[in-house]
Amino acid sequence: MRVVLAFVLALNLVALPTFAAEKVAKVAVEPTTEVKNRQQVAQNVCAACHGADGNSAISLNPKLAGQHPEYLLKQLTNFKEGTRANAVMAGMVANLSKEDMQGLAKYYADQKQTLGKAKSNGAGSLGEKIYRGGIAATGVPACAACHGANGGGIPKQYPRVAGQHADYALQQLRTLRTAERANAPMMMTIAAKMTDAEMQAVADYMQGLR
Repeated sequence: MRVVLAFVLALNLVALPTFAAEKVAKVAVEPTTEVKNRQQVAQNVCAACHGADGNSAISLNPKLAGQHPEYLLKQLTNFKEGTRANAVMAGMVANLSKEDMQGLAKYYADQKQTLGKAKSNGAGSLGEKIYRGGIAATGVPACAACHGANGGGIPKQYPRVAGQHADYALQQLRTLRTAERANAPMMMTIAAKMTDAEMQAVADYMQGLR
């Protein structure tokens, strides 16, 4: 009887740590209240235009998934302050607190971006030449100098451009050229030196970067 009891107790002692470990592991993967709040704000405010996971299905609306949080927060702040003009986005951020915007930036930065494909600007194309070597004749620097060879951008300084919708990238280059978008002085100077054909080519090339 004592032998049987000792055996049962031994089994319990072995099982308890395993059960405890499983419980801890389960708790560790459950979203925190902070993460749930970020998701809720994203769903309520942003998902209709940018997709639930930040991968917009509308090519004129940017993909936010995988973007640097510092860049996302800056853009949201600029929209709210009016230093980046956009009537739709101004309305979207009007009632967001600083904490809301910080949460959104972190939420979308944590999402995985879907990959894109260039339509015609692959290896050896005009788009690749501009992205990697710039345009010497007009003083346009290589995009890769700031946005990286693979379009990942330099965190806290320059945004990720790889995989971004070409239509959105082209639209932004055009608004930077006309100063309709005026919150990126360096890019305004660069865009002012580019033709529509050059913008279209490099936007298409960036869409296929990964």
